[in-house]
Amino acid sequence: MAEQRPETGPIVVGVDGSDSSKQALRWAVRQAELTGSVVEAVTAWTFPQFHGALGWLPPSSSDEAALEERARRELTEAVEESVGRRPPVQVRAEARYGTAAGVLLDASRDASLLVVGSRGLGGFSGLLLGSVAQHCTQHASCPVVVFRDGGR
Repeated sequence: MAEQRPETGPIVVGVDGSDSSKQALRWAVRQAELTGSVVEAVTAWTFPQFHGALGWLPPSSSDEAALEERARRELTEAVEESVGRRPPVQVRAEARYGTAAGVLLDASRDASLLVVGSRGLGGFSGLLLGSVAQHCTQHASCPVVVFRDGGR
């Protein structure tokens, strides 16, 4: 039998502003109330692809600061909209650089649970998980809860 880890880590939630991520955050806060956990609301940000006559152009350092600040602001707004300014448990919000799946897997390395929304934007959206949710369910080191957009 495989060794089981104690469930003492935080509940990590991926928040991208979508309805399913806000639903995931509300569920995670309720779960944290039941288990005495802390919630870590995490969003990812990356540089948009800038193309010029010579190919890919790196953004300036001021662009980096603006992108990170925008991600932090949008995360704070999503958290406040979902669970209010004073949620019943501690909610730590963090914007990290990287791809969404990579950031969530890294953030959940010592978590007791990873909670994500799934927009399923592929051609068969009613049948499939979104690529980030699917990647997380396949590679996370902790249990994963996935919320489909629309509460289905």
